[in-house]
Amino acid sequence: MKFAGIDLSEPRIMGVINVSPESFYKGSVRDDEDRLIETAVKMVEDGATFIDIGAKSTAPYLETQIPVEEEVRRAVWAVKAIRDHVDVPISIDTTSARVAEEALKAGADVINDVTGLKGDPKMAEVAGEHGAPVIVCAHGKVRNLSDPIHTVIDLLRESLVVAQRHGIEDVAVDPAIGFLRPEWPPWYEWDSKVLANLNMLKIFGRPILIGVSRKSFIGAITGRKDPAERLPGSLAATAVAVFNGANIIRTHDVRETLDAVRTAAFMRKFRM
Repeated sequence: MKFAGIDLSEPRIMGVINVSPESFYKGSVRDDEDRLIETAVKMVEDGATFIDIGAKSTAPYLETQIPVEEEVRRAVWAVKAIRDHVDVPISIDTTSARVAEEALKAGADVINDVTGLKGDPKMAEVAGEHGAPVIVCAHGKVRNLSDPIHTVIDLLRESLVVAQRHGIEDVAVDPAIGFLRPEWPPWYEWDSKVLANLNMLKIFGRPILIGVSRKSFIGAITGRKDPAERLPGSLAATAVAVFNGANIIRTHDVRETLDAVRTAAFMRKFRM
């Protein structure tokens, strides 16, 4: 299995860099070009196979709206800054087709859309025209509160239909940890049920991408309100995800996460 030309016979790491001051984890934010380049290069040295750039926070519980012109400016600046310094695919984390297109023109390779091609109606068109690999996140109204994993499967299936309609063949699926927040069950139970049953997403035959790094469900489980204190919980959730079939782990902490991924992947080989 491959994604964006990368062999996924073993789990891979996607390093997260935000150029959005409003992001929930301030330790991930880079607004200085030298620090941005230094971080990207260090992530690759530490084992990242992808770099993911976020120019606007997508945290569902924060007020994150900024003008699209500002998101475009941030995204293009960041992609151009690191493009000549890292020889790995760069993904742009955005829900805006305009931002995605400008980032691709600037040198990005992958579109990471947390609305699963269901937000901006032009997003799938942009991806199809540029031949860009796409990460689709489970997105939509939660109808069956009692069955998180099948809800995620249904939402992802809808996104894959959109992708197919626009000739997008290179697609990874993301079950939207932290994004689907029904009133009941609590979101941290919802996310935990999805991770515990992640292997069921293999029915798509697509790479499974997981983002659990320092998210609020880790804080709810561990009692750590500050994202800066959630690394150990994130590594535990990462190990569970990899053991249950995750192919790509999106993280703020590449070096530490790589050890968790390698350990879980090694043990997974011996599961009966």
